[in-house]
Amino acid sequence: MKLLSEKATCNSHGQDSSYFLGWQEYEKNPYDEIQNPKGIIQMGLAENQLSFDLLESWLAQNPDAAGFKRNGESIFRELALFQDYHGLPAFKNAMTKFMSEIRGNKVSFDSNKLVLTAGATSANETLMFCLANQGDAFLLPTPYYPGFDRDLKWRTGAEIVPIHCSSSNGFRITESALEEAYLDAKKRNLKVKGVLVTNPSNPLGTTLTRNELELLLTFIDEKGIHLISDEIYSGTVFNSPGFVSVMEVLIEKNYMKTEVWERVHIVYSLSKDLGLPGFRIGAIYSNDEMVVSAATKMSSFGLVSSQTQYLLSCMLSDKKFTKKYISENQKRLKKRHAMLVKGLKHAGINCLESNAGLFCWVDMRHLLSSNNFDAEMDLWKKIVYDVGLNISPGSSCHCTEPGWFRACFANMSEDTLNLAIRRMKDFVESTAPNAISHQNQQQSNANSKKKSFSKWVFRLSFNDRQRER
Repeated sequence: MKLLSEKATCNSHGQDSSYFLGWQEYEKNPYDEIQNPKGIIQMGLAENQLSFDLLESWLAQNPDAAGFKRNGESIFRELALFQDYHGLPAFKNAMTKFMSEIRGNKVSFDSNKLVLTAGATSANETLMFCLANQGDAFLLPTPYYPGFDRDLKWRTGAEIVPIHCSSSNGFRITESALEEAYLDAKKRNLKVKGVLVTNPSNPLGTTLTRNELELLLTFIDEKGIHLISDEIYSGTVFNSPGFVSVMEVLIEKNYMKTEVWERVHIVYSLSKDLGLPGFRIGAIYSNDEMVVSAATKMSSFGLVSSQTQYLLSCMLSDKKFTKKYISENQKRLKKRHAMLVKGLKHAGINCLESNAGLFCWVDMRHLLSSNNFDAEMDLWKKIVYDVGLNISPGSSCHCTEPGWFRACFANMSEDTLNLAIRRMKDFVESTAPNAISHQNQQQSNANSKKKSFSKWVFRLSFNDRQRER
């Protein structure tokens, strides 16, 4: 071990998080309708598998693109040879237009300000390298995607300071929470370089409001720091309110000629909206020329293959297809989301009201044996091992309130989702009486303590009055 670097041997990757451990348990015992019907159903993976038929249909109808041909002539050799790490112009143009389409064409994007990366993971890490030195901090609202502990910190040495959000207001970002996080970083002698938000939120499945976006822009303006808006779920919004990009608010509030314009950066990917995480298509969009230049140089460590860029440039340039895909995919997400929410409600479990994403933020606080994170982990283990569902506990997302879980719904068939709901319902029916009994016992003990305390106070008061006499 001494021959290895500190980076190779350090334990800051986050791989031991329950978020990743749940995946490991699933891989040991994966559910299969025929081969392993009692196996673990994967509900911890935010994949969009609902519209593969649309993608496959397009590929079948466009054999030249899939066969690396242009006007019937093979361009295989052209794509197989070295390509500039700036990316194929045709793909960058198609990507920026698709990003505008996702946002209802309310904003437009300049392909010269787009940097291609091998997925959003690479995009976020590259921005950390561009914006922060080792030991500098970014503020993140909780709960947040567990992978950020790896993506933002592991190799860069940057720090994350949580912006604590509460269920009392639907986990919305508040001015006081922002200020508290900023002061907390200062107390820890950390230099705050920016705020990173996911919009729509992973794991909440909610979009940021205009008020929240305006609050964030005001905050970074006052503090002289950056804002990264991770918008990789922007095309998954299936209910009102609609998606509002930070770029839209920047323009509305006339930030174009201010320093804030260059301190806001967007991360995007085709992993969620098109369901193509295996293609490793990510992007950074920035109005800061220096960030674009530095990120472009860094992208040489995580390039997108030319073959992938060519294929997807053809697909995204087909506006008839993209329009149909976006609309149909959102309809399917809405249907699946409703299935899970309704099914869990029948099982006595509520979800945070949401309008986007590939998951629900599930409230199981009433199923905890006690109100702490040890009880949350006990419940999570039962759900993984006994119920056979891999869901992500809120503690892995740095939620400050025990009993919340993220459950994904778009990476499986309807039949599998219905089975997952039935398993959960059976579990609740067998567990709830015990949980309620435990809670009643706790309440009874609390009442007994109150009565004893009251009697003690009464006796003390009576004796005092007797002495006064």
